Amino acid sequence: MIRIDGSQGEGGGQIVRSSLALAAVTGQSVTLDRVRARRSKPGLMRQHLTAVQAALQVCAAHVEGAQLGSQQLVFRPGVVRAGEYTFRIGTAGSTTLVLQTILPALMTADGVSSITLEGGTHNPLAPSYEFLARAYLPLLARLGPRVTTTLHRPGFFPAGQGRITATVAPSPQLGRFELCERGALVGRKVRALIARLPRHIAQRECQTIAAATGWDESCFEIDEVADAPGPGNAVSIELQFEQVTEVFTGFGQRGVPAELVAQQTLDRARHYLAAGVPVGEHLADQLLLPLGIGAHRRTGGGVFRTLPLSSHSRTHIQILKRFLDVHIEVDETGGGVLVRIDPG
Repeated sequence: MIRIDGSQGEGGGQIVRSSLALAAVTGQSVTLDRVRARRSKPGLMRQHLTAVQAALQVCAAHVEGAQLGSQQLVFRPGVVRAGEYTFRIGTAGSTTLVLQTILPALMTADGVSSITLEGGTHNPLAPSYEFLARAYLPLLARLGPRVTTTLHRPGFFPAGQGRITATVAPSPQLGRFELCERGALVGRKVRALIARLPRHIAQRECQTIAAATGWDESCFEIDEVADAPGPGNAVSIELQFEQVTEVFTGFGQRGVPAELVAQQTLDRARHYLAAGVPVGEHLADQLLLPLGIGAHRRTGGGVFRTLPLSSHSRTHIQILKRFLDVHIEVDETGGGVLVRIDPG
C-alpha cells in the first residue's frame, strides 16, 4: 500500500487525480491522507469525487472515503476495463480533469473506450477544452494512443452542464518522443467563445489582440453559443509550430474588462514565444504522466524542453516517483529547462 500525503508540495487536487491514475495503471493500492489540505476548502469537492468514481468504474476498484469533504481516501484498483462510460459532475467542475484521471488507464486498455462527461469545459483553474484537443492529445498520439474528442456544448462557471465526448483507441505500448525544438511558426488562431453575453465582449477581445500583434483578420474567430446552459466567455490563442501546438486561454469574469482578459492571455503567449522552448508550463505538467508510464513499462519515456517548472509539476514528479520505476532528471543549466524521463 502506497501512502501519499495530500498536503505535500502544492497540496491540491492534482495529487488526488495523479495518484488515482497511477494506481489504476500499475495495480498498486494507495491511501491519500490530508486530501487537498492546502486549499481553503480541504477534502474532496464534487469534481474530485467524480474523478474518484470514474476511476472506480474504469478499474473495478474498492474505495473507502469517497464522500464530499473527505480528507482521507483508500483506493484499491482492480482490472482496467475498456467500455462506454458516462460521468456527470453536477457542478461546473472540470470535465477535462476528470478525463485525464481515467485516460492513462484507458489509453493502454484492451479495447476502444467511449466516454461522455458533463460539467465545466472552460474553467479558470483547469485545462480548457481547446488546450486538451489541440495541444495535449496530438502529443499523446505520438506515443501511440489516439484520442478524439468533441465539444457538444460549453459549460462555464457557475452553471456548468457542458458536454464533451471522447473516443480512446488504446496502444498496448507507449512509445518515446523528444521535443526539444518547436520548429517554425506555421499558424496562429484566436478564438473568442461567448455564451449568453453581448457579442461586443468577444469583439473587443479580438480587437485588443489584433491591435497589439497586427495579425491578419483571418486569424480571428468569434463563436457565439445560443443554447448554452449559462453565460460565459473564454478567449484562446493557438500557436501552431512544426513540432508542437500551444494554446493559451483567458476567461471572462464579472467586473473585468474584456480588454484586460485578452491582454493577459496575450502576455502569457508572448512569454512562451520569448522563451524559445517548445513546451509551455501547463503542457509540461500534462506530459509527465504518459512519459512516466511509458518509461516504467520500458517501452517509452522521453525528453522535452520547457519553461521553469511550476510547483505543480515538481509535486507531480514526486508522485510519479512513488508509483513508477523511473528516473526523472530536470536540467536547468542550459537554455530553458530540460526534462528527461527514462526507465529506472
